[in-house]
Amino acid sequence: MTRADSGADTGPHAAALDEAATTASPVDQITATRALTLDEAYRVQAELLACRHARGEREVGLKLGFTSEAKMAQMGISEVIAGRLTDAMRVADGGTTDRRRFIHPRVEPEIAFRLSGRVEQAGPNADPAEVIDAVAPALEIIDSRYRDFRFTLEDVVADNTSAAGYVTGPWTAFDRAHDITNLGVMLETDGQLADTGSTAAILGDPLRAVAAAVRLATRYGMPLHAGSVVLAGAATAAHWLSAATHVEVTVAELGRATLRTHGGEHDDIARR
Repeated sequence: MTRADSGADTGPHAAALDEAATTASPVDQITATRALTLDEAYRVQAELLACRHARGEREVGLKLGFTSEAKMAQMGISEVIAGRLTDAMRVADGGTTDRRRFIHPRVEPEIAFRLSGRVEQAGPNADPAEVIDAVAPALEIIDSRYRDFRFTLEDVVADNTSAAGYVTGPWTAFDRAHDITNLGVMLETDGQLADTGSTAAILGDPLRAVAAAVRLATRYGMPLHAGSVVLAGAATAAHWLSAATHVEVTVAELGRATLRTHGGEHDDIARR
């Protein structure tokens, strides 16, 4: 297949990415053999989620990617990207996940929003503050299914923006008067400080991530409803998630979320 074959069936790509995720075995980037538009990439993503639906998983929200303005400029894009969260990706706060489920996972400190029923009537230009019910500290596990953790924008969208797992800490009722634009974020691994950042790193204001989620959900037919979770994006760089690791994020005024891992790492995957 050549790069000119951009109109070809996208189903086989979704099937290959699903197998890569379920077997923790990396695959080559889609764009290594064919051109892929962003709309086609979101179509692959939808077909990938259909594989999960067939196994009984249900969608519970969205995650945003490229919410760093510097990263957007680096990629030459003006809009963030979105992936789908399912109930099978959720890890309980303080819970444990098996490192062997993943290929080369990383963890990011974030904040999460829980949406209210008002989102079901909201249009693409909705005021994000009007559709938020609660906010929480969060951790996201990302795990590209592509070999060597290398991909284009279209590749990563097709791969459900590397969504692999997430943890949400205690929920705090959202109040428009509560300023969350510049809250301190601290990431610790095994009791050692790994990184610090601010919620301001998320598009300058995490509420903009919710607005973007609503726009993208409308454009690509992604379900959002009362109780949906939106992961707003990383407040620091992503960090390698090793076996037997304890990870904790602390967000000022919101509290903490924690995650433990166990299990070995794949011999053919080097830390990158």
